[in-house]
Amino acid sequence: MKKLIALLAILAVAVVGMAAPAAAADKDFKLGVLFSLTGPFAPAGALAGYRGTMVAVDMINARGGIAGKYKVVPVVADAQSNPDVAIREGQRLMTVEKVPVVLGVFSSGIAVPLAPMADKNKKIFWVIIAISDKVVKDRNLKYVFRVQPMGSQWGQSTVKLLNDNFAKFGVKSAKDLKVAIIHEDGPYGTSVSSANKAMADKFGMKVVLNEAYSHKTKDMSSLILKLKRTKPDAILHTGYFPDVVLFFRQARELGLKTKAIEGHGAGHANMPKLAEAAGGDLMNYCFNVDPAPAQMLDRKKLVKGTGELIGEFLKRYEEKFKVSDPPTHATQGFGHTWILLNDVAPLALKKYGDLSPESIRKASLDIDIPEGGTPCGYGVKFAQPGSPLSGQNLRSYPVVVQSINGKLGIAWPAALQTVTPVIPLPAGSPFAEK
Repeated sequence: MKKLIALLAILAVAVVGMAAPAAAADKDFKLGVLFSLTGPFAPAGALAGYRGTMVAVDMINARGGIAGKYKVVPVVADAQSNPDVAIREGQRLMTVEKVPVVLGVFSSGIAVPLAPMADKNKKIFWVIIAISDKVVKDRNLKYVFRVQPMGSQWGQSTVKLLNDNFAKFGVKSAKDLKVAIIHEDGPYGTSVSSANKAMADKFGMKVVLNEAYSHKTKDMSSLILKLKRTKPDAILHTGYFPDVVLFFRQARELGLKTKAIEGHGAGHANMPKLAEAAGGDLMNYCFNVDPAPAQMLDRKKLVKGTGELIGEFLKRYEEKFKVSDPPTHATQGFGHTWILLNDVAPLALKKYGDLSPESIRKASLDIDIPEGGTPCGYGVKFAQPGSPLSGQNLRSYPVVVQSINGKLGIAWPAALQTVTPVIPLPAGSPFAEK
């Protein structure tokens, strides 16, 4: 009997010891993080987005984890700027690592095929940078949520800036403006350029060129020569980092002249990095469309507490990455990850009892954050199932910024404006007509 009691005691200790790690694991929340940490997409904004995400994870864990209970454990995968690699890594995160959420992706060429895969596996795909309308439009996906604005909003914004400032071009009406649209031929470029064309047509502008190219091209001289022949007042360009750098370098070499150059995120987004790669003078007075970097927002106009949150983000980002003026993709990475971990996940726990993909899906559809309530400035309300834009944040929007002698300011819309748009390109630009 004594031996039996001793044996039972040993077994009891063993069972407790085996159960302890499982109990601890239950307090961890595995988060799949998928970004292009290498390859051409990395310097274009993917790396900055990843860094912003990791700052959000650090801050949530410093507060005790999700709802003060669940430590966030990021499972990081490198998409390598390659859709095939990204699909394999996304599948691995969902099926091998068994994460409830895959967060991230920079390229729309990766996000578009990955979205239905997430739905098939019933795992949340939380899109924080990729902008193509095709990620969500008319797909009625249940588990895909994008906090980011859509590509069509990028394309509309640049044309709206032209319409609001047509007099600066020396014409009597927006209908007298000549516009050229050039873009990479993937989902991202196609989505933005389609919106460029539709909005230009709406205002009656003259689209003198509308041409696509591969973002892998090594020579853009023929396209630039077409631009020279058509003599547009404004060039609307959608591309990734390598092709944007190539465009600016060859445009200067070939003597391209125009009155305004507007980019649409991605390759145009990190303007200091782009200026360094292409040549600082080439970027002076150029425009770009993106959600506003956190440091550009007027914190007095934000919901109480949001300004302080932005301040902590910027402080941590500088301490960790030695960058005091992070690009917009860093804000997108931080702000959109923060919404998932600080707002959606706690609501899933409180209302639905756990952090399963199904509970997070339901909480995402319930979330209602007002204008000014996020580090990106806008609010959050996702389109409901059955909507053509199911899963899209309907309260998100981009702004148009302009680089003026090395400093960025919001040039559009007027309500958020911090600088007056400089049009036409002045003598400080090598692309100025005079």
